[in-house]
Amino acid sequence: MSDYYEHTPVLLNESVEYLITDPNGIYIDATLGGGGHSKLILEKLGPNGHLFGIDQDPEALAASEERIGDSERFTALEGNFGYLTTLIPAENHGEISGILFDYGVSTHQIKEPERGFSFQHDGPLDMRMSAMSGVSAYSVVNEYDYKKLRDVIFHYGEERMSRQIAQEIINRRPIETTSELRDAVESVVKGRFSIKSVARVFQGIRIEVNREIEVLKSALEDSLKLLKVSGRIVAISYHSLEDRLVKHFLKSGNFEGRIEKDFYGKPLNPIEPLVKQIITPGEEEIEKNPASRSAKMRIAEKIKEVN
Repeated sequence: MSDYYEHTPVLLNESVEYLITDPNGIYIDATLGGGGHSKLILEKLGPNGHLFGIDQDPEALAASEERIGDSERFTALEGNFGYLTTLIPAENHGEISGILFDYGVSTHQIKEPERGFSFQHDGPLDMRMSAMSGVSAYSVVNEYDYKKLRDVIFHYGEERMSRQIAQEIINRRPIETTSELRDAVESVVKGRFSIKSVARVFQGIRIEVNREIEVLKSALEDSLKLLKVSGRIVAISYHSLEDRLVKHFLKSGNFEGRIEKDFYGKPLNPIEPLVKQIITPGEEEIEKNPASRSAKMRIAEKIKEVN
């Protein structure tokens, strides 16, 4: 394994403070990364508390275990957090006190050029968060037809110039590296706003490669099966696609934000926001960690069992 670039956890104290209600409860850090959040969670847990840490990246797991050390109160699990109910032992289903999600890409993944996540470093078009993932960024960029590529850039990247960019990418095929992809985008979107378009295109392709929206939805639905009543979800998102889905789900238990009611008009939602406003990093945190600037944290509590 190459040197691991340590990831600075976002909204660290705030997220752990809202997450832990019972020091001897069972918790899940569904996006373990380098273990920054998990380390503080374990410091706050009592002798009978337990934490499951999940990550699909073997390098992240190795770094987190080194950072956290050997503890009987911690279990690291390799896998995609979209399969929470499969990864967490059946005897713990319905017994979880809190689940933390931090949907951001880790510093290590961004700074390792061979991972292909960053347009600031030249590297192969990969963007897979795990070697277990099927499609790579190379496949998306070089094999998707015009309509499919345009839709990825528009819907997942939220880029208004998606049609022109998709056509330019197709015209330049094969595109082998992150620098070549950046050049293709910048040939379409010129001027001081071009870097934002590059970032949006890379975001869209990364989301497609890792099925991030599908995984997010699956994980939130699984959370309701794993949490006990009064158990909490703490979710930190970084772009509007994620935040919109999280907002709707934590309000209603579905991704439309629709609160269903029974015959008498009583709400049936199994979950409700604990804090209605979005929690964001303060100026001091943003100054120390500029990557936290776009972070939005939402918290909700399970209020009834799911049928």
